[in-house]
Amino acid sequence: MPDVRLNQGTIRYRAVGPDAPGTPTVVFVHGLLVDGRLWDGVADRLAAQGVRCIQPNLPLGAHELPMDPGTDFSFPAMAKLVNEFIDALKLSDVTLVGNDSGGAICQFLIDTDHSRIGRLVLTNCDAYTNFPPYPFNVLVKVARHQAAIGPLMASMRSKRLRHSDLGVGLLANHLDDDLVVSWMQPTMSGDKAIRRDTALFCAEFDPAELDAVSTRLGRFDKPVKIIWGQADRCFKPEYGRRLAKVFPNASLTEVPNAKTFVALDNPGAVADGIMELVSV
Repeated sequence: MPDVRLNQGTIRYRAVGPDAPGTPTVVFVHGLLVDGRLWDGVADRLAAQGVRCIQPNLPLGAHELPMDPGTDFSFPAMAKLVNEFIDALKLSDVTLVGNDSGGAICQFLIDTDHSRIGRLVLTNCDAYTNFPPYPFNVLVKVARHQAAIGPLMASMRSKRLRHSDLGVGLLANHLDDDLVVSWMQPTMSGDKAIRRDTALFCAEFDPAELDAVSTRLGRFDKPVKIIWGQADRCFKPEYGRRLAKVFPNASLTEVPNAKTFVALDNPGAVADGIMELVSV
């Protein structure tokens, strides 16, 4: 995978689709304890239709390259990191796509500097004070302590538990277990720097901070698409409908039977929704 050096550290990323002037470009933002591969099924479909897709592996717990000591892991800082990543690749008029806590990062980004962003897509994600949602608010609270991350992740060595409602099974119907294990490996491996990064990020979830950002989302008047899995018990459908109403130029696609990781449960629906937007 290629990588790019930023002020905070090095970010690896996947890029698919034509790399030519004028090609629509989509940048995908994942959430906690997963990486850019969450979007592979969506990106490959878009690339086949002539869209350039960039999938960074952000330092949110499933990353292999730790950030530099002293890195700020607040959500505004992570939004700035995504913006710097986009700038380092010399991208503009980007369609920004977020999921889970990555969707929260996208909201912080458009709140501060959306000059490189032409369109926004939010799939099931943190919104308002649902940040993080139950039961993952418990996980995040525990993971704020670096020493607790090892035992927490060790509990996920059981495939049955991983795929249950106490694990990733709560977030998706269709799971590749090899992919899930690889997401957990960086924090399971004992790399103290990766666990440090994860704990620092988990310490930054503040419902009041995201709720304050939500009061300003209506200032973003560029095209917005909300694509929301309707079987999600964490980021419930009501949040998608509420977000679709707050943006002045938004439309809503509801995806039946899909959970939080709607990109895994129905990549075709997500790709189709993005294509509608990039064609605007």
